[in-house]
Parts: sequence; C-alpha cells; structure tokens
Amino acid sequence: MPVPTFSSRLLAWFDRHGRQDLPWQHDATPYRVWVSEIMLQQTQVATVIPYFERFMQRFPDLETLAGASIDEVLHLWSGLGYYSRARNLHKTAGIVHQQHHGIFPLNIADTVNLPGIGPSTAGAILALSANQRHPILDGNVKRVLARHDAVDGWPGSPAVEKLLWLLAERYTPNKRVAAYTQAIMDIGATVCTRTRPRCVSCPVMDDCAAYRSDATDKFPVKRPRQSTPLRTTTMLILVDEQGSVLLQQRPPAGIWGGLWGFPETDAHDDIASWCDQHMDCKVVATESWPTLTHVFSHFRLDIQPLILRVSRQDQAVMERPGTVWYNARQPLRLGLAAPVRSLLDKLEGQKENHVTHC
Repeated sequence: MPVPTFSSRLLAWFDRHGRQDLPWQHDATPYRVWVSEIMLQQTQVATVIPYFERFMQRFPDLETLAGASIDEVLHLWSGLGYYSRARNLHKTAGIVHQQHHGIFPLNIADTVNLPGIGPSTAGAILALSANQRHPILDGNVKRVLARHDAVDGWPGSPAVEKLLWLLAERYTPNKRVAAYTQAIMDIGATVCTRTRPRCVSCPVMDDCAAYRSDATDKFPVKRPRQSTPLRTTTMLILVDEQGSVLLQQRPPAGIWGGLWGFPETDAHDDIASWCDQHMDCKVVATESWPTLTHVFSHFRLDIQPLILRVSRQDQAVMERPGTVWYNARQPLRLGLAAPVRSLLDKLEGQKENHVTHC
C-alpha cells in the first residue's frame, strides 16, 4: 500500500476539517478571489470577512469597481490598513477594464504583472478560482513548510525563500489544486499557528522535522531583531462654530496615501499664525489630548492631537481642492485612517456628552 503523500494527507484533513464556507468560496470567480486575496494579505480571515461582504455588496463585479472613485474604495477600506492594497485594487480594475476587456486574466504572467499581485497571490487566485496548478507561498505556507522540513534561516532572506518555493512546488499536487491551496493555508492559520501549534491535530505531524525534534518554536527562524524607528507628528483638529472638522486629502504616495486626515505640522510651529495664514481661521481656544501611538510594520508613530476651536474668516477654504469641512452627523464617504476615525469618534463623543449634561 503506497504511503500517503504530503498533499493527500492535507486534502484528507481539509475534507473533514478545512474552512469550506468562507464568503469568497461561494461563486469563486477570479474577481471575488482576487479581492479576498488582496484583503487577506497580512490580515486575518475574521477581520476580512465583514469588509469583503460590504465590498462585494457595493462592487459586485470588476466593472463596477473600475468605474468607482478612489475615495469610495478607500472609504470601504477604512480600518483595514495597508491602504496601498486598496489603491492597487482600484488601479488593477482599471487596467483589466482597459487592457483585458473587463475579464480578469487567467494567465499567470498577465496576473503577476498587475499592481499589487506577486507570484504567491497570483498563484492563489488562479488555483482557487480556476484550479490551475500554481504553488503559493504566503506567510502561513512558509511557516508550515519551514517547520515540516526544518528549513534553517529567516524565510524573508532570498536564499531561504528560494528553497521554500522549491518545497511549495514539490508538494503541490496535479489534481484538486484549489482544495490543496486552501488546505495548506488553513493548516497554517488554524493548526500550525505562530505560537502554540496544535501538532497532534496536524495531518503531516509524523514526518514533520520540527515536531520530531521538539523544535516547533525554532521554525521558522525569526527575523533578525531591528530597532523600531519612532516618528512624531502633531495633528491639528480644527473645529469650527458649527462643529465641522477640517480634513485634508493626503498625497497618493506614502503612509495613508489618498486618505483624508487632519492637517499636520511641526510641534514648534506657531499654530495660530499657521491657521490664519494657511486655513483662513482664527484660533479661539486650544486643547491638547493625550498622545496616540499607531504602529506600522516598519515604525511607530506618536500622534499629538491638538484641538483648535476656530472661527472661519471666510469660506475660501471650502473651495480649495483636497480640503473639506467634515460633519460627523452628515458624513461624506471618505477614506479615513484608523487614528483619524478614532479621533473623530472621540470628538463626537465629547459633543454628545456635552449635550447630555446641559
């Protein structure tokens, strides 16, 4: 009797224990799978599901997404983070609309050439939506393979990543590719987890080198420690007599690219003169809130919120492109970064508390 292969054991496990009722698994078109794969980059399934469902309700097909404004796309993405993913989704939809007649390409070379889609994401899209045989190597898969074969070295280094790709290619079966692709992602997400892996539930435990040597905590090898840079900024929350808040659209590149947020300035600037000169506003009162820390993948940002009660000298600022007075009670559909959304909610909460106690 032949020994069950790596893939056959994963498939048998998947048939009994795998996740087979995720929203993007129903009507698994290339468009739906593509959106889900982009959302799942560096984000957990439980977080993605409600975003995916709202996104599909508003943009049920590629043509609808291609015809939407980037503001609306970023609005629906608000809170999910890594906003370059949303910008690339919108850009890719336009490219597919123009260059591929609105039909998502089912060729690996064409797919990899689309913005925001690397080899692993392209492989997952084509495997899950078209059952094409392509290996994948996302974070979960790297962890499973690094432990199973006791791959030494940090997976982010080129030499180690090359070895992991060879293993991914070796283990990917010729049949039931879609099921296998979901299976190995599920194993990494639910069994071969980053901490406290449930090895006794793993279908490939018997020949897992890390398990057999009691070294699951040593694989994959952790990234070499690096100090996390700290940046600081002062966010100016200008509130006018009607309670509207001034928002500016950020440049398309950089952190929170294309999103709307508060004006930022150096803490040593003369804030009153800055508001008068740049925003046609006179500062009536100021209030400093506690520092808010937001952690990015490569640095920490300490945000000093400064509440400025202002009187608007004229309406000229409303005419400036990329600037808007935002009323939380009649919100516009704008993309807002998580700290901006949090500060707006806090400001609105203060208003409600003030009304309650009056």
